[in-house]
Amino acid sequence: MAFYESVFIARQDIAAPQVETLTENITKIIEDEGGSVLKTEHWGLRSLAYRIKKNRKGHYVLLNVDSPASAIAEMERQMRINEDVLRYMTIRVDELEEGPSAIMRNRGSEDRPRRPRSDEDGDNSTPAPADAGDAPAKEAVTENAPVEEIAAEEVVAEEAPAADDSDETATDKGDA
Repeated sequence: MAFYESVFIARQDIAAPQVETLTENITKIIEDEGGSVLKTEHWGLRSLAYRIKKNRKGHYVLLNVDSPASAIAEMERQMRINEDVLRYMTIRVDELEEGPSAIMRNRGSEDRPRRPRSDEDGDNSTPAPADAGDAPAKEAVTENAPVEEIAAEEVVAEEAPAADDSDETATDKGDA
């Protein structure tokens, strides 16, 4: 026997108990053919990407099946006949997923807080103050020139005329 994942979409007009009854009928077909349904997930009423037989929504159901190919063929034949089934797709897989499917895992993420958007991350805003050990922090200090550095520049400017005095002494020697 092989492993299969089968997803079918039932019409939006039918109620949830009718979807469960439809799922039980499909499960019974597989079991009558010698297979077994290992997991059933009802994903609920979801929007369709496009209209299917005048429906904008549908009840999604996932079945993890361990059965022979003849059981899958009979299940798909019955789904084709049933008017409540809009679409179905069955694929053969090497192994079945343990635990909830990706759709059910994503459903739980709605309860978690959302990540901040990129403009809230600081990409488009003013940069956060850097730590003292970072190189960009030193550049920021030179741009904003603290008072101590300004005072040091004035000291250097005062020493510059002293260099001119040495020039005068050189010209004095030339005069003598």
